[in-house]
Amino acid sequence: MAEPILEVSGLVKHYPLTRGIVFRKQVGAVRAVDGVDFRLGRGETLGIVGESGCGKSTVAKMLVNLERPTAGSIRYKGEDITRLSGKALKAVRRNIQMVFQDPYTSLNPRMTVGDIIGEPYDIHPEVAPKGDRRRRVRELLDVVGLNPEYINRYPHQFSGGQRQRIGIARGLALRPEVIVADEPVSALDVSVQAQVINLMDRLQSEFDLAYVFIAHDLSIVRHISNRVGVMYLGRIVETGTDTEIYEHPTHPYTQALLSAVPVPDPEAREHRERIILSGDVPSPTNIPSGCRFRTRCWKAQERCALEVPALAVPAWFEAAGGPAAHDSACHFAEEKHVVPAEGDGDGPG
Repeated sequence: MAEPILEVSGLVKHYPLTRGIVFRKQVGAVRAVDGVDFRLGRGETLGIVGESGCGKSTVAKMLVNLERPTAGSIRYKGEDITRLSGKALKAVRRNIQMVFQDPYTSLNPRMTVGDIIGEPYDIHPEVAPKGDRRRRVRELLDVVGLNPEYINRYPHQFSGGQRQRIGIARGLALRPEVIVADEPVSALDVSVQAQVINLMDRLQSEFDLAYVFIAHDLSIVRHISNRVGVMYLGRIVETGTDTEIYEHPTHPYTQALLSAVPVPDPEAREHRERIILSGDVPSPTNIPSGCRFRTRCWKAQERCALEVPALAVPAWFEAAGGPAAHDSACHFAEEKHVVPAEGDGDGPG
């Protein structure tokens, strides 16, 4: 892996559940994120996938300090940013920016495009002198494929894809090293999704950006990511390169996700096994003991209820020493050759 710029270790976020109006008593907690670990290299893209409610967006918010973690560390260039405040935190936020999911609600309708993209310069005036800001905003509009003459227009005058380009331009304004993209194309049409993804690919090469790319569309994540982490109920259950995850999945949940991706070829579709998961995702307020996927897993045994599986390379995989060996949090991890379609299509969640 490239030199790590971001290292996440034991990241936890619990939201307390309370009862009472005057004397509020904690009666439990929503375990949104419950021990997440990953590393992000310079110029690399880490894709995080999983069903809705698995904790992906909560991780994103903690990476940019919109949420404070309950426990764990987020190290940017070796420094734990969860302990920072004031000017030190402000300096780090300049280098870790976010692109939000909904281009319709993440832009202030009362501000012009020039004001929206230029607002980061008001918070970090050292980046651009006042007399130079308008020129820089016009340059950013051009970089993301919009006409610089649109600088005085308002968000309602743009399409969804154009609004997301404005959001990306705002994220680039301070020349960050890391961009956290929280489902940046999920609210867009399929044709527009491709345009935005290609734009992000180009900008990554041009500005040497590292992305944490969060999505539920497996085909999009494969297209843009170097490495992938699969999340389930607050934890990463499998992680590896895009080839390892998509062509050699070992965790049952990953295999189920990949089996749900539509295949356009009728012959390939006939010979592919579709994995149907039983039951619903457990509540994050009542996590199952042991392996949290066991209540829906066809491989579950007594051991799964007693022991929490470690996220590590399975023993048989490690012994084989193959090039596809990667981490999987399953007591009975087993390679299953599941190759999803390269085209468009959504997995479950």
